[in-house]
Parts: sequence; structure tokens; C-alpha cells
Amino acid sequence: MSNNLDLKKGLNIPIKGAAAPEVIKTVSPDIIAVKPTDFKGLVPRLLVKEGDTVKAGSPVMADKNRPEILLTSPVSGSVQQIVRGEKRKLLAVIIKADAEQSYVDFGAKAPGNAAEAKDLLLRSGLWGSLVQRPYGVTANPDLMPKAIFVSSFSTAPLAADTDFALGNSLADIQAGVDALAKIAPVHFSIRKDVVSSTPFHKVENAVIHVVSGPHPAGNVGVQISHIAPIRKGETVWTVSLLHLAAIGHVVNTGKLDLTRKVAVTGPAAPKTGYVTALPGTPVQSLTAVPDGARVIGGDVLTGEILGADGYLGFFENQLTLLKEGTEREWFGWAKPFRPKVHSSSWCYFSWLTPGKKYDMDTNLHGGPRAFVQTKCFEDVTPMDIFPIYLIKACLAGNIEKMEQFGIYEVLPEDLALCDYVDPSKNEIQAIIQKGIDLMIKEMA
Repeated sequence: MSNNLDLKKGLNIPIKGAAAPEVIKTVSPDIIAVKPTDFKGLVPRLLVKEGDTVKAGSPVMADKNRPEILLTSPVSGSVQQIVRGEKRKLLAVIIKADAEQSYVDFGAKAPGNAAEAKDLLLRSGLWGSLVQRPYGVTANPDLMPKAIFVSSFSTAPLAADTDFALGNSLADIQAGVDALAKIAPVHFSIRKDVVSSTPFHKVENAVIHVVSGPHPAGNVGVQISHIAPIRKGETVWTVSLLHLAAIGHVVNTGKLDLTRKVAVTGPAAPKTGYVTALPGTPVQSLTAVPDGARVIGGDVLTGEILGADGYLGFFENQLTLLKEGTEREWFGWAKPFRPKVHSSSWCYFSWLTPGKKYDMDTNLHGGPRAFVQTKCFEDVTPMDIFPIYLIKACLAGNIEKMEQFGIYEVLPEDLALCDYVDPSKNEIQAIIQKGIDLMIKEMA
């Protein structure tokens, strides 16, 4: 086990539109959406109907397979609408918020043991913030993980600055660490270049790891692969720093408060900065959306397309706005110079201007084609796996080969850069997710 990780492989994508370190708006939304689709592996069962009144922290859904796992309302108000999709799939519960908020009191008390810690997480609805690896599904309360991992920073493109967004929440973060440590050992990673200035170096009751390197060094999955690789039959849990603070806030105050600073980013954003809001807030309340812009909940590599009429997800603290790449480029790759295009290789001359930021859009600059096997995937994957062979095993649906080449260690986000550098324009994350879905079906 290493407490210092110096990762060399990876790639920082030089995209314009980083969020300025200032709060530009505080949103008190009129409506909030609770979306069960944010929670992988959870089969929702409604606990409310239209017209019911709820408090912040009141349960609105439960997992059909494990009824003790609850999804709770982030606001007090009344249930305005139950949104369903095809085959009556439950998509969201829309809650009209009260002008003055009221909260369920969970009791301001530090858990004394693992059972009390689990009970608090389940009752408050924060159990859904625990992600279980392998497979990246909502954690199973019946399992005991070998460890719980937290990354205090993100290296994803234009990611929110956690020091700015959560630097004032150290007391809550510490309380969250103390609560989770009752369940399993907590591993807490901080970034090397801010190790002396970040408030998170003061966290106690956890194993501290200092990490350096380009993206995806901030991915908790990459950190796990170097600290305690997941083997067949083993389970670990992960939780974001954002939700760790929310867990600690419940411990310290007895109230569920999911308020967060959301980074509004991207080349197409009218104004970048941070917006104080809740999960489930309508996108249009967070920022104006220009015509011809794509709204992504999260970063450009792994985020979900929300649209102007969408709602901020439970796990999201970033919005990215990109121009839709609908225009064809004359001569394209045949141009000898393309100063406005970034290349991860030396195909163009972007390597001569390493500090330049690019006004990127959604254009793929080509369509899918036959797999070209190069070492580009290995160059951006700082894990002890062979990504090209894992991807091919997932395409073939070969469970034995998927196990052999590391399916237990990865989630699609860990190979997101492979999407970016792939000369064949394949959707690598979708391929990995298809493999994971097969593993869940056949092995879980």
C-alpha cells in the first residue's frame, strides 16, 4: 500500500470555460426533481402520490429489492407530479418547494458503531451516495466492504474546485469520515500540488494518500487500483467529497442539507462561476442556455446530457455547456495546419502551445470505423490493466476474459479518455458499461 501516488499516464484536456472562483447566484428553486435514474442498480418503488406533503429528508421512494434503501426529498413542499416514461418507468418525482423549509430531525448524534452509522445513512436517504465496486451500483447494506475510498479532488475537464466549493465544510467532512470509519477503514486522497494549502490535509481517522498526475489521477477508481486493487469476491465503497460533507452535516445537525456550489463551465456558458443550488434544480434556474448549446451534467468526458429542460443530478456539482458541432470542416484532417484543434498525439501542432485553451464543441471529426490497435489507450490509462484487451473482451461478451483483463477494477469513467483519443471513434465507455451489465446479469 502506497501513501504517495505519482501517476505519469493520462491527459489533461485543454478546454476553455473554467469556472471563476466566485458565487454568481444562489438559487431557491420553485420545483425540485428526485430522479431514481441517478442511482444505478436501484429499482424504485413510490412511497408518495401527487398532492402529498413532504419535509426535507422525508422518503419519497424505496428500492424494491432492498426496501431499507430510501430516496428522500431535498426540500419540503408538496408532490406536484409523478413523471413516467416508456412502459411506465419511473423517471422523476417533481416536488413544489415551500417558501420556508422544514426538516425531518434525524438527531444530531455521532454513530457509536457500524449498525448505527448504517441506520443513519439509510433513514436520511444518503445511503444512495455510497457507490459499490465492482460494477458501480448502489451499495448493498448487507455486505461489508474491505474499505471506503474518498477522493478530495477531481482532475476532470473544468471540474469544480473542491477547495473553493467545500473548503468551509471541514467539520462536516470530518464527521462524515468518523461515521464511515465505523463501517470500514477510510482512505482519503488529496492532491500533491495543494497538499500544504488545502484544508483537507487536516482530516483525521483516515489513511491519507497524496496523489499527483494528469487526469484521471483524481478518479477514485484509479486511486483504488494503486492502493488496494479489487479482486474477485471483494467489495469496496466509494463516496464523493460532496456527499461526505452531507453525511457529516446530518451527524452534526440532524438535518439533511444537500446544498452545493455548482460549477457552471464550458466554452458556451454565458458566464462561468459557481451557483449555490440543490440537486434536482432545473437547468434553466442555474444558467441561461444559448441556442445551439448542449447542456451536460458533469464534465465533457463522463457527464449526462441534460438539455435545457433537464434537472441537476444527485451526484452532479458541475454543468458544462458546449456548442453543438454541426458544421463540417473543409478538408478536415487533410489540412496541414489546424490551430483551433487540439490533438492528443503529434498529428497537429497543438503540442507546440501546451498552455493554450481550446474552444471545443461536440464535433467528433469523423465517424466510427474499424478498430485501429495502437498504444494510445495505454498512454492515458494509469492502471495495471490492458485496456484494449478488456474492451475487446467486453465487445465479445467473454466473461472469463473480462475477469482476466480487469473488469472488476474499472467503471466507464476510468476509461473515458480512451473515448477522446480513440482514432476509430468508438464509444469506449458504452462498451465497458455493456460488459459491466453482462457481469451483473450473469455473475452478481
